[in-house]
Amino acid sequence: MDVQTLRAQAFKALHERDGAFVIPNPWDAGSAKLLASLGFEALATTSAGLAFSLGRPDGEGAVSLDETLDNACAIVDATALPVAADLENGFSDDPKGCAAAILQGAAVGLVGGSIEDASGNSDDPIYSFHHAVERVEAAVAAARSLEFPFMLCARAENLLHGRIDLDDTIARLQAFAEAGADVLYAPGLRTAEEIRRVVQAVAPKPVNVVMGLSGVQLSFAELQALGVKRISVGSSLARAAYGAFFNAAQCIRDDGRFDYAEQALSFAQLNQLFRR
Repeated sequence: MDVQTLRAQAFKALHERDGAFVIPNPWDAGSAKLLASLGFEALATTSAGLAFSLGRPDGEGAVSLDETLDNACAIVDATALPVAADLENGFSDDPKGCAAAILQGAAVGLVGGSIEDASGNSDDPIYSFHHAVERVEAAVAAARSLEFPFMLCARAENLLHGRIDLDDTIARLQAFAEAGADVLYAPGLRTAEEIRRVVQAVAPKPVNVVMGLSGVQLSFAELQALGVKRISVGSSLARAAYGAFFNAAQCIRDDGRFDYAEQALSFAQLNQLFRR
């Protein structure tokens, strides 16, 4: 059995066992190795983390599918863990483009990936209900054509685009579940009650919830008690790293101090980690 199939089976098993698991989001090979060294069982890429590392904004079409796949490939190669990717809207309005993105992702070693219903068009940011479902159906068909289990995550993006309509969000997630998506995800859920409603509405399908949002303080134990299966952190680890970098540089410029280095990982620690 090849390595990708073994990773795929391990990733699928994480969604089928009792309890929740955390799937943190590295933005490059180095951050992936750091997370693997801490004992996490799977990784997911972050479109925002990648965009920021390239000095570009997220969600504005500034990063291409090829760049996304190159980043995913580097993360896949960095550790022995299963890796899923944020494939945004499949980099295409067309359902066929979503299917192609899934197949191209699998070709670089991914064992999971997400397709969202955000259009990337600021004038009309969310695809119509039926078009969104067609896109998920195409992505599911592509995933099922593979020789290993590929966990297809379908995302309903209303809450990230100012459409605070939980009923429509749930209806979309239910339709995505009917279309065959393996995991459901509505980024932007902020309260226990919202999360509980989503989990119950799509049961028994697993639900991904993103943490690391400002003002949301739910713990792993609380999310698990709500029935959440998968907990990701989006761009928050990348933002934490950039925040520490920014504050350190600001300390140098404004105060002429260099004591930020006391909080840094040592050269020896990092060298040893990346030698593996």
